Amino acid sequence: MGARTRGFANNVLTSGKLDATDGLTGNLASTNFANATVTNIEELPPAVGSAISSVAGNPAAPVAEGKIWYNTNTDSFNIAASIGAWSSAGSLSTARRLSGGAGIVTAGLAIGGRLAPLTPSNATEEYNGSGWSNGGNLSTARFGVEGAGTQTAALAFGGSPTTGATEEYDGSSWTAGGTMGTARYEGGGFGTQTAAVAATGSSYPSTPAATEEYDGTSWTAGNNVGTARYSLAAAGILTAGLIFGGQTPTTGATEEYDGTNWAAGGSLNTARANLGGAGTQDAALAFGSPNATESYDGSAWSTLPATLVSARDFIGGLGTQTSALAFGGNPALATTEEYNVSVNIITGAAWASGGNLNTGRNQSTRAGTQTAAVMAGGGGSNQTEEYDGSSWTVGNAVPSSPTGPFFVSSAADGTQTAAWFAGGTGKPSNTFQDRGLNYDGTNWTASGSLNTTRSYLMGCGTQTAGLAAGGNSPVIGVSGATEEYDGSTWTTSPSSMSTARNVLQGFGTQTAGLSVGGEDPLSSPADSRATEEYNGTSWTSLPNLNYGRRVGAGFGTSTNGQVVAGTTPLGGMINSTEIYDGSAWATGANIATGRQWLKGTGNNTAGLVWGGESPAGNGQPVTEEFTGETSALNVESLTTS
Repeated sequence: MGARTRGFANNVLTSGKLDATDGLTGNLASTNFANATVTNIEELPPAVGSAISSVAGNPAAPVAEGKIWYNTNTDSFNIAASIGAWSSAGSLSTARRLSGGAGIVTAGLAIGGRLAPLTPSNATEEYNGSGWSNGGNLSTARFGVEGAGTQTAALAFGGSPTTGATEEYDGSSWTAGGTMGTARYEGGGFGTQTAAVAATGSSYPSTPAATEEYDGTSWTAGNNVGTARYSLAAAGILTAGLIFGGQTPTTGATEEYDGTNWAAGGSLNTARANLGGAGTQDAALAFGSPNATESYDGSAWSTLPATLVSARDFIGGLGTQTSALAFGGNPALATTEEYNVSVNIITGAAWASGGNLNTGRNQSTRAGTQTAAVMAGGGGSNQTEEYDGSSWTVGNAVPSSPTGPFFVSSAADGTQTAAWFAGGTGKPSNTFQDRGLNYDGTNWTASGSLNTTRSYLMGCGTQTAGLAAGGNSPVIGVSGATEEYDGSTWTTSPSSMSTARNVLQGFGTQTAGLSVGGEDPLSSPADSRATEEYNGTSWTSLPNLNYGRRVGAGFGTSTNGQVVAGTTPLGGMINSTEIYDGSAWATGANIATGRQWLKGTGNNTAGLVWGGESPAGNGQPVTEEFTGETSALNVESLTTS
């Protein structure tokens, strides 16, 4: 058996006990061994046991994949295991299908597409890992376009109406590139801006098998694919590419490209067309049409348990096998989903129904949080209502004024027990107001009046440090005037908004307040995209909204805020949202009921909107609650089986 050298932190003595008196020198006595196994050891040094931690529950995320711990609550050994799943993400600004995709999940592109019913789009949108923002428009509007490359060095080629046109993107604008020899749409495209491949596709009524390669300037013919088809998906690079699925008729055929020749690969388990794809030749992902997901390892496809939340076809795709994006779809959808392989179970940000108002209304006030909100006045009622996170309770009514029993379109903010309220329009006389009120959670008391009488203004901040700006005044019309509140008195700021607007959204604090969108009668369209920030002294212009909107809701902070619904330049009520991260606007989760003249409060972790006008009528009682993206460990227990 040979000598066994001591190797424990504490020696194993011939008696089988552990002792540290003579260090680690010397050999173990043979009497300590039965065959090759150490016996009679009663204790192990602390260093051995500390390799597995004991936790009363589960450790907080993030936890490295493969980490094992002992849960003292359940008396079980657990591990954080990887799981692949789809979760909802920020919707496209422009709903469409048959868009091209390029880039990765944290820096992706949606290119062109088809609007309902038959209109090609020139829109480009950029994805930042949570939502979409507008990029530069294509010179040639088209759908069934193929994309390749990255967000700052992308390629768009082909498309319908049938074209061979190529455009190159630098992160802000598109410029013309070389034209393909075979005009086509709904083909398979992959690679980079300077080394791309266009494979097969439709040149109605024919379906060419042609392959072409792009070198950053021009296209040259390559060898034909084995199975000519259209409405397929693709992945990879010029020297290691992949095409799969498609229609001629519907097929699951997969072909691999080595930069010269095509060779057959393993077929999809579910033959389909109009699907999305992502990844590389030996690590690809196929998804959609309708919702199945498959992964490719370079030789065979495996069906994954993860399926799209929203089943659809004519879908756009980008990313990798472990981090992919699916966007758009038939007939013209804005739906976006992210696929992630992680030790965390990710639940996308979403809106859900809350308790209805006791009295449906529009143009009310707002203050508080998702679980402690207060609203008052509005078209149709002078009632105050408080929300506890599940239901609304009626409180004391707003005091009457000489010109009307209640207000609409006032500025307001604060907390449920310390709110303020200023300006607005008295109903039913439609008289502009300057009066202010404070709310203590039970009663309303008179406070200082605005210096500029007006309605349809924004408000934010606390009861002792409030901000009001913009609005419509009977004397000067649409105003950019700004006033600060100290709990009893309003003081006019020497700085007005750069763009005078009314029916705008606002949120933040007195020293970091945002005025967003609204109506600018001097512009066309009048629905403004402007965003400005007040720092306690002056206003500064910030990046614009992706789309102008007015009479929506706004809440949050100057570095993490949200605007919800409202009306677009085309005059339609919308259900879309945009989220501001302190540097740019990107799309968020849509609310269920498109509407205008609603109000909201909270933040981008827990938000709330209520009331408004919808196509179903004025004075809606509908309440919706927002929950930001969450993640939780995917915990599995270790068993003996």
